[in-house]
Amino acid sequence: MAAQVGGGQKPFHIVSPILESLPLSKAAGTKVLMKLENVQPAGSFKIRGIGHRCQEEPGDVGGVKPCLTPVSTGGNAGLAAAYAAKKLGVPITVVIPSTSGPIPKLKLEELGAKVEVYGKAWDDANSRAQELVKTEGWINIHPFDDPLVWQGHTSLVRELKDSLETKPDAIVLAVGGGGLLAGVVAGLHQVGWQDVPIIAAETQGAHSFHEALEASQLITLPEITSVATCLGAKTVAARALECAKECQVISQVVEDREAVGAVEQFLDDERMLVEPACGAALAVLYTGRLQRLQREGRLQTPLASVVVVVCGGSNIDMHQLRALKSQLGME
Repeated sequence: MAAQVGGGQKPFHIVSPILESLPLSKAAGTKVLMKLENVQPAGSFKIRGIGHRCQEEPGDVGGVKPCLTPVSTGGNAGLAAAYAAKKLGVPITVVIPSTSGPIPKLKLEELGAKVEVYGKAWDDANSRAQELVKTEGWINIHPFDDPLVWQGHTSLVRELKDSLETKPDAIVLAVGGGGLLAGVVAGLHQVGWQDVPIIAAETQGAHSFHEALEASQLITLPEITSVATCLGAKTVAARALECAKECQVISQVVEDREAVGAVEQFLDDERMLVEPACGAALAVLYTGRLQRLQREGRLQTPLASVVVVVCGGSNIDMHQLRALKSQLGME
């Protein structure tokens, strides 16, 4: 089903399914609804914001189509931009760090993108992209710190409003750079749901948002040590901290083993393979953290329903899942 936007321009994302998960509901002790962003074109929610941002660029500049230069940690933003560029018929270069692994690079090249591998973390790749913007005059598409990207992500909340009979009692999502969080908060305000708590999940070693909340200021991690490379921004967008002042945002940090364990359990339960970044959000439900938040009085009791954003699964396969389990001593 295609989404609709104003101005007669068809967006690149679809209206993703919302399904109840009985296994997740049993684990969390409340009705859990999955917003299946993993079935989006290019495999993640990123196509909402990145696609919207790319569509806002002028088609031709002096008769020459512009080059787009997005940067990405785990590849999701890059895949979304490469997909959008292909639809728009413009060339694109994607800069990714070496920690992204071989899967994103192969998929990006299949979409016709030129790929440059630079540095070990998203921040390194971003610095290289900024150089290319200055030297080549290309248009940079930031993967998470851009108001147009946030605006594109608001469509996720509008779809929830259109599909659900009542608003959920909480939304569980993963936080990397903070773009999804910013879009969801803006969307909640648009539909009058700003009182819905957001549970923001990160993995230890990629928990820059949690550190920023604790310090009440932006904190830069010395390095990314988590296997959830899609969450690998050393510093979150400043907007993410502002969001915590506008809505109730509850930070939860899970271990890599919990995130990867959630990925495997979700594969068994729902027959869908997602990446560890998504596993961070799922782990909140599988590990009893939701119930703990209720016991602590940070969430209401009972909860009628909770929405979990199944954010993506484009950068993982069974071989990588087995490798991650081995790396973490889970086999």
